[in-house]
This record gives sequence, C-alpha cells and structure tokens, in this order.
Amino acid sequence: MGEDRIGGAANADLELARELLRVRLSMMRINDLIKQQAFSVPIHLALGHEAIAVAVAAVMEPADRLLLTHRNIHYNLARNPDLGSEIAEYRLSEQGLGGGRYGAMNLTNPARGIAYTSSILGNCLVVAVGIAKARKLATPQAVTIAVTGDGAMEEGAFYEALMMARSLELPVIFLVENNQWSMYTRIHERRCAVGLRGMAAAFEIPFHALDGCDAVECRARLSAARRIAIEQSSPCIVEVELSTLGDRHVEEPGRAPRYINYHHGAVGWVEYADDPVIERSDRDPLHRLARQLDSSGWTELVSEAREQLAAVVA
Repeated sequence: MGEDRIGGAANADLELARELLRVRLSMMRINDLIKQQAFSVPIHLALGHEAIAVAVAAVMEPADRLLLTHRNIHYNLARNPDLGSEIAEYRLSEQGLGGGRYGAMNLTNPARGIAYTSSILGNCLVVAVGIAKARKLATPQAVTIAVTGDGAMEEGAFYEALMMARSLELPVIFLVENNQWSMYTRIHERRCAVGLRGMAAAFEIPFHALDGCDAVECRARLSAARRIAIEQSSPCIVEVELSTLGDRHVEEPGRAPRYINYHHGAVGWVEYADDPVIERSDRDPLHRLARQLDSSGWTELVSEAREQLAAVVA
C-alpha cells in the first residue's frame, strides 16, 4: 500500500486505524440519537468491539459470508461505509439499508456479504452451517463466519452447529465475542466457566484466542484462520476477548459498590463531540491506537474521520 505514514504508522495499518475511528465515531453519533429518542427500535451498541469488526471486514473475500446476532452494529458499520443508510434503517425509513424492514437486530447487507442476521439467540449458528454447505458446493474457496457471544454459545445450537460443521467438513469460523458480561451481570456471577479451547479439542478442530482490542493482531490471526479453514476443510472456534465500554459504577443499599453494563440503549455519558477514546486503558482499542501514533498523527486521523462523517452528523 505504499510508503505513506502518519505519526510513525505504516500505511499497511492506517486503513485499519481509519476504519476503527469511523466505526467508533459512527456508533457515538448513533448513541447521541438514541438519547434523543430518534429510534423506535432497540439498538445494541458495541463500543469497544470495533477492532474485531474492522478485522473481519478486512479479511473477508467477496465470496465469503458473514452471519450476525442481535449485537451487530459494529459489523454492519464496518461492512457499510454509508452511515446515513444505517441511521435511516434504524428510523425504519424506506431510504434505509434494508428499506426500513429490518431495523437494528435483524439487519442484513447481502451486497456486502452479510447474509443473515437474527435476534434469536444462537439462531445464526445453525443457519451458518447450511450456508457453508451451499457455499462449499458452489464456491470451494469461500468461508462462512458466524458471530456469536459468550451467552449465545450456551445454547444447544452451538454444540449442534459445531458437530454438523465438523461432520460435513465445512469451513465455518465460529467467532465468539467474549466480553465477560451476561446482560447486566458478570458471567461468573451466573454460570460456570466454559472452556472453548477444550471444546475445540473435543471436536478436533482448530482454536484461536484473539485480543479483541488489537485490530492488527485480529486481522493477521483471522486471515490465518480463514486460510486453514479452507485448506483443511474444517470449522474452527475463534474466541475474542474484548470489553464492551460504557459500564458504570453503582451503589445499592445492602450491596457492595459494583460496576454494571448496559445491554442495549444509550451510554449516557458518551458524547459524539468528545474525544473518540472512551476509556484510557488497554480495554479501549482506540486508546491503544492513539498510543501507537504521535499526537499530531492521532489528531490528523481524528480530524479526517470527523470530516468524512460531517454530512451525516450535521
């Protein structure tokens, strides 16, 4: 991609950085609109999940297919550069990406490889197996990526989809976003731990653990997982450790102070006009990005991203 550099970052990684910023700022704008009660449909934000979404978008080939769950906004934004059509869909407008028929939790984009999205927990997993079978017959070099979460993997469909994909030797990437939250409580407060590495070993399929706050690593590891899935005609499990930003500290009578997270709706203290870095820690992929650039390089990228979104934000 040439020798162009900003703030010491090679151009090979700048496109990922630009996409991270675009997706983050787009969600921050949508967050503002949610607070203004602009939508009549529930929207599940994914602040902090941007790195894995832009990495998936970067490695997908035209013949690949992506299947999503109810928290799909980051993948839809990563695959669709037109924020206006996304917002119009959330308004249920005919000018929306889906003609106002899908809203947020079932939004697909077949032209960009998003073949199926379902608000039913775990539903996209078994559908992915059927699509992968059809793709293997029609386009042997294609992969199917099924995104799920650390809650939906508790469904029986997760086990059944793994068994069928393994039995049929299908190149399906089961991508599990693990943010350690179970709606408003931590996973460990509700259930036992589930070892996905051991589950992959039981099915004799590859397992990949990713740092979901590092877009460069995610892109490289997903690219390798995609290649292995095709070469070995095998599904794999990719577990992505990440943080859903926006948790808040609460104090309740009779309980120790704790943090809770939103499941859907707005993050009240986040504003589009603010710095796109929400949390100055390694939990925030944009904090990592800002640290990798000098101050002038970061400022240039942020200004560029805001300028691109200006027409929609106005």
